[in-house]
Amino acid sequence: MKTIRWSVDNNVDNLNSYPQIVQASDLLKENEVVAFPTETVYGLGGNAKSDGAVEKIFAAKGRPADNPLIIHIAKRMQLQELAEEIPLKAEQLMDAFWPGPLTIILKKKRGSLSDLATAGLQTVGFRMPDHPVALAILAQTELPIAAPSANSSGRPSPTTADHVWEDLEGKIAGVVDGGATGVGVESTVIDCTEEIPVILRPGGVTKEQMIAVIGEVKLDPALHNQQAKPKSPGMKYTHYAPDAPLTLVDATPMQLQQLINEKRAEGLRVGVLTTDENKDFYETDVVLSMGAREALDTVAAGLYYALRAFNHENVDIILGEVFPYEGVGVAIMNRLEKAAGHRRIQL
Repeated sequence: MKTIRWSVDNNVDNLNSYPQIVQASDLLKENEVVAFPTETVYGLGGNAKSDGAVEKIFAAKGRPADNPLIIHIAKRMQLQELAEEIPLKAEQLMDAFWPGPLTIILKKKRGSLSDLATAGLQTVGFRMPDHPVALAILAQTELPIAAPSANSSGRPSPTTADHVWEDLEGKIAGVVDGGATGVGVESTVIDCTEEIPVILRPGGVTKEQMIAVIGEVKLDPALHNQQAKPKSPGMKYTHYAPDAPLTLVDATPMQLQQLINEKRAEGLRVGVLTTDENKDFYETDVVLSMGAREALDTVAAGLYYALRAFNHENVDIILGEVFPYEGVGVAIMNRLEKAAGHRRIQL
């Protein structure tokens, strides 16, 4: 398959009628799949009403069929035909955080979406992205668009069009290049079908921010307990892994340097995943910073970029620093733990 790549200036007026947007949207309406930027990561979009389009998403990514897809919309009024009901707390979260990096799980309306998109579940996650290109495409298609991250399943999520091209060129109809994404980690997923909403995946909107809007919010126990059965099927899979094995190290920089020395003495090329504050401290083969520890939003934005960069550095192992489980640090650690296959040592 020949993959088309379009470049789009996010600052252009009337993006909906921009030729590249129209071409990409026409392909989506023809049930092809197209990657496009959101404020979190690049998404791989397909018509959520079409079994054929959804099958193409799963095939291109190599994604397990029991891992449901998030549905992206341009207008809240679309929920009237897609969701069975919208609880008050869900409405309040939409008021506060849409458009934005928050996916809200609701009961789906029977027959409104492809059962393949929801993996046969009676619930579905909805999101309204906060990115001009994504919103323009969604508005132009006038369709609910299923869009997981636009990467091969298991690899670090894409934050640039080059990342998408690296994984999916020749497998999808097109890629809309709207530059680098902003938030860098995927949306927070919260289940609003229960009386007390439950966070199934931490992301760009923090638990603390949601509590300030709707009161009590719970975390899915599976986020911290590998033995617990996750409420979201996709949470059981390994994600975000670079080619070299990543191990998280809870230690001071001096202790981490000692471990680096030991691994290098064994003849290994060692990479270190760190922050701006510590990047000049380590003596090793490759040091990559995700962002500033004093500004964790920059770490979230640079996390996947750094993980992918290691794939071009020919390292044997990667040792990564850890972060506090608070605010956006919860989302950062969730992604790092999955990328590391939960390998973690404390010195």
